[in-house]
Amino acid sequence: MNDLTLIIICAAALVLIIVAWVIAFKMGDASRKKKDEAEIGSAEAEAKRIIEAAKKEGESKKKEAILEAKEENHKSRQELDKEIKDRRNEISRQERRIQQKEENLDKKTDAIEKKEEALSKKDKDLDALREEIEKIKQKELNMLEQLAGLSKDEAKQYLLEKLENEVKHEAAIMVKDIEAQAKENAEKTAKNIIAGAIQKCAADHVAEATVSVVNLPNEEMKGRIIGREGRNIRTLETLTGIDLIIDDTPEAVILSGFDPVRREIARLSLEKLIVDGRIHPARIEEMYEKAKKEVETQIKQEGENATFETGVHGLHPEIIKLLGKLRFRTSYGQNVLKHSIEVSHIAGLIAGELGADITMAKRAGLLHDLGKAADHEMEGSHVTIGADLAKKYKESKDIVHAIMAHHGDIEATTVVAVIVQAADAISAARPGARRENIESYIKRLEKLEEIANSFEGVEKSFAIQAGREVRIMVSPENIKDDSITLIARDIVKKIENELEYPGQIKVNVIRETRAVEYAK
Repeated sequence: MNDLTLIIICAAALVLIIVAWVIAFKMGDASRKKKDEAEIGSAEAEAKRIIEAAKKEGESKKKEAILEAKEENHKSRQELDKEIKDRRNEISRQERRIQQKEENLDKKTDAIEKKEEALSKKDKDLDALREEIEKIKQKELNMLEQLAGLSKDEAKQYLLEKLENEVKHEAAIMVKDIEAQAKENAEKTAKNIIAGAIQKCAADHVAEATVSVVNLPNEEMKGRIIGREGRNIRTLETLTGIDLIIDDTPEAVILSGFDPVRREIARLSLEKLIVDGRIHPARIEEMYEKAKKEVETQIKQEGENATFETGVHGLHPEIIKLLGKLRFRTSYGQNVLKHSIEVSHIAGLIAGELGADITMAKRAGLLHDLGKAADHEMEGSHVTIGADLAKKYKESKDIVHAIMAHHGDIEATTVVAVIVQAADAISAARPGARRENIESYIKRLEKLEEIANSFEGVEKSFAIQAGREVRIMVSPENIKDDSITLIARDIVKKIENELEYPGQIKVNVIRETRAVEYAK
């Protein structure tokens, strides 16, 4: 058997196997189909049975739900009927109560009407009595007028005039006594307050001058300061604005100038140059800049120290710098910064005694002379400049008013302003606070007496208490008592307009009448 025959036999066998498998598959599929149809028929029958059972069960539940709804509706209707019945009963009770109240009101109304009738009858009886009393009163008045010889109006006027005169006399005596007592108590209290304030704030005062002296190590230094053809001294004077006086005073140079800040810068610059030893224009400019920065730093520190010492906080940085500048400012030889600090302390003490705002008084006292730090740079009085600066740096209206009023430029309308006025006068006028040469002092006293003597009716005037009081004697024949106050006021106004003085001046006008007789 060759290979081809073998292959053909194998292929025929494979075909037979496939045909047999196909025939067997077709026979099994027919049997499965019959089986599935039987199962479907049984499932349909079961489904019909389940549907019929569900319908029967639904009908029964429907009937049960209808029965339950009917029962619930019946119960709700019974409850509603009961509630309606209860409300009807309550309405009936309220109607009965209202009816009872109406009956009671009717009874009360009847009673009130009866009382009104009785009152109207009494009113008529009272009117009749009043008419009768008025007739009797008029009859008595007519009899009194006939007996006194005066009519009713005339007697009333006479009585009122008599009472008015008596009341005026008693009132005048009472007012005089009250004024005298008030003045005595006020003066005593004011003296105690001022004395206590001065004792608690007894600051030392050193007279300030408009010149500074720089000591030199030797006489040769004068020539080096002057420099070749005077170039060094010219440079110093040009930069600082201060005059250098090199005279016969041994081993000393005098710096003269009105501006104390510039004078201090010049002093520091010259002292640095003397220590350094190299004195020429370029070095002078360098030392001048260093001294200027040192003085600016010192100004800031002095302002901060003043606020710390007085306990015044929250000031604008520019105001602190202005306060520091007051360290180099003087008034009648009194250092203005020390004066401002002292005024702040005194104002705080007085405010504490009077129950005023201590913080506000101390702040106003410290800032009252703020304008003096810039019065040589701006036009106007230091009062106006200080008030403008305070407004600029957002100080309160009370502080600005106190600054404006501390020299009487405007009338003081607050307690703080009055306290600052008093504290400023105390600090400026107490002994040793300010320096004044003898010549100007005598001229001021003479001018004070001259102003007082210029008024008609003045016989004599005396300036006493170092010029803080002027005592004026007037002629009693020419000046009446009621004119004394006007004369004193006119003299005060003329003194304020024509005379410059520290503190305040008391004007005391005296009128005295004497009767002299001789027994022979």
